[in-house]
Amino acid sequence: MKFHQRHPDHSHPDHSHPVKALLIGLLVLFCAGCQEPIPQPPPAEETIADPISAEEVMEKKTDRDDQADSVEKSQEDDAPSAESTDALPNLSEKLAARKAGFAQKAPEEIRKIYADGMQQVANSGITESAKQVGDSAPGGELKSPAEETVELSSLWAEGPVVLVWYRGGWCPYCNLQLEAMQSSLPTIKRLGAKVVALTPELPPKAAATQEKLRIGFQVLSDPGNELARKFGLVYKLPPEVAEKYKERGTLEEYNGDDSYELPLSAVYIVDTEGKIRYAFLDADYTKRAEPADIVAALQAL
Repeated sequence: MKFHQRHPDHSHPDHSHPVKALLIGLLVLFCAGCQEPIPQPPPAEETIADPISAEEVMEKKTDRDDQADSVEKSQEDDAPSAESTDALPNLSEKLAARKAGFAQKAPEEIRKIYADGMQQVANSGITESAKQVGDSAPGGELKSPAEETVELSSLWAEGPVVLVWYRGGWCPYCNLQLEAMQSSLPTIKRLGAKVVALTPELPPKAAATQEKLRIGFQVLSDPGNELARKFGLVYKLPPEVAEKYKERGTLEEYNGDDSYELPLSAVYIVDTEGKIRYAFLDADYTKRAEPADIVAALQAL
């Protein structure tokens, strides 16, 4: 049996069956809702030219987190602590480098004169006869750069003091030592101590040295080495060495006399009772007290 579908004549719509027309309309709407939307490409301005994978995103996030942790740790490390100390300079290395440079440039004759001179000072026994640990520090008067009188005993009235003798601003080894003490100053202050440099230089010369090296601690003049003599630190330059200094006129200009005497480059720590608690004594002026040793001695007080 064959069924023949009747084709409606659209030129003459059939309005005789309103229910049928309603059903057909609902069916059309239902089918239209079942159709899947056709994907549309993103607008040109939203297209990602170089997409980042999820792994790369995580890596970048991890890097940011690591950087944040690093900054936080750095801030914690930089926070002041009663037990923390600043990095202290290695003075011995700098002195050795300076000495090696001198050895390369200076004539052998000059090197021998200076070496023999240091040996003569060592043979004099000055390092044994000078004030030692346990001795009382002698009193005396010093001059500030403004040429005001300063009593030595007043320096340790409120806390331990590190007394650093240097020969003069003309001495490169002295300058290296003063710079190292300046670098160590925050740590020394944190330990409740102060640094005071002592020199036979005249006050104007001492002031020039302080300004040149940007020193933030006291620099006091010991005219004629009077205080250094009480500590047993003064020696007379051997004749051959003195002759070389006379050629330059250094000591007479800086110290204001022609005695050709210098102090050992000594370092003492004196406590609030005026007792010497640490002493560095060496006839070799190219050797100086290491800042780390000074700090260790202060920590032991």
